[in-house]
Amino acid sequence: MRRRISWLVIATTSTVVVSFVIPLCLLVSTLAEDRAMAAADQEARSVAILVAGLHADPTLGDLVISLDARSTPQTQVLMPDGSELGSGPPLTADAELRRAADGEAFTVIDDQGGRVLLPVLIEPGTAIVRTTVTEAELTRGVAGAWGGIIGLGAVLLVLALVLASRLGRRVSEPLLEVAGTAHRLREGELSARAEVRGTEETQELARALNGLAERTAELLASERAAVGDLSHRLRTPVTALRLDAEAVSEPELAHRLQEHIAVLQRTVDAIVKEARRPVRTDLTPTCDATAAVGERTTFWRVLAEDQGRPITITLPQEPAMVALAHDDLTDLVDVLVDNVFAHTPEGVPLAISLDISPATSPDISPATSLSVSPDVDHGAAAVVLSVSDGGPGFARGSRTDRPGTTGLGLDIARRTALDAGGELRLGRAPSGGALVEVTLPLTHA
Repeated sequence: MRRRISWLVIATTSTVVVSFVIPLCLLVSTLAEDRAMAAADQEARSVAILVAGLHADPTLGDLVISLDARSTPQTQVLMPDGSELGSGPPLTADAELRRAADGEAFTVIDDQGGRVLLPVLIEPGTAIVRTTVTEAELTRGVAGAWGGIIGLGAVLLVLALVLASRLGRRVSEPLLEVAGTAHRLREGELSARAEVRGTEETQELARALNGLAERTAELLASERAAVGDLSHRLRTPVTALRLDAEAVSEPELAHRLQEHIAVLQRTVDAIVKEARRPVRTDLTPTCDATAAVGERTTFWRVLAEDQGRPITITLPQEPAMVALAHDDLTDLVDVLVDNVFAHTPEGVPLAISLDISPATSPDISPATSLSVSPDVDHGAAAVVLSVSDGGPGFARGSRTDRPGTTGLGLDIARRTALDAGGELRLGRAPSGGALVEVTLPLTHA
């Protein structure tokens, strides 16, 4: 915007300056020419008066020379008898002299300079007075005047450019501040507000952005409250069902009810976590995958030891930044590991690994693929989170063929991976159990 305003002001100012400079330069040239010719005409008339009054005086030649020496124009007199007075070069008969001899007084300006010719009628005949001005005299002082005029025009253009730059800065800086506030809001700084200043339009834009930020904060707070209320409302009837199921006297029916309630409980937890996702991922998140996965594996290791379940954990030594919120990544790990605990007997081994490698598809024979994102760059560096077990694995052609499963957890994990620009694949582990691999592109944040 500053550049456009500057160019607009320069174009307008230069047009105005040129419109005045060119006529002014022409006027200066004309004035210099008129000044030189006026001096020549005045000297010619002075000599003509002397010739008319003293044409018979022998000192007339000296008077003409002395008068001619007072000023720059050069004056000569051609007497009727052909004699010449003055100090200039000899006069030759030409069209101008013949024209003056006929009694016409005139002025001539050409590429050789300017000349004033005056006929003087005396008793012997017609005397001709000719005053000559060189071309240099016709343009004396013009170059300096033109330089001053053009310099003044250039100064005006520079001043216009400076003023345009300051004006553009006054207009653009508030807009850039509003844009900066919008970027800060996009990056997650919900407390950012734009300063209301600048032009009326910029002030209105800043007020609108501030209002939008406040409204966004209100909606997020309302959503958090609604999600919290949803969690309590769903867990209360599930708890009541669990208590009622414990009161059932028939053991087999009670066991089935407990299993169904457990599935319902996990489904409710998954729904609540999914409902919380827009609150956390509406902005631009990043986290260290190594730290997040390490945190959750520490938690699950204790439960695995309680169940006598061998667990193998492999993590890289360096940080691995991914475009995913910390809470979302830990939820994704919990979903994958919880599937192993929920759908395999106690004592079944579990392996969790996080590798940094090119995002190429592994050489496995998947039972099914929940997603293969076309936007994933399989040649770029990525982290691969693998969770495998030694259980029966997935049935070929189905992703939900496990007792008591709804597949909701894997759907949530798939959407989480897709939101981060990655993908989730299902396959068979080398031991024959289930293998879930999540690929997440690395970021530079």
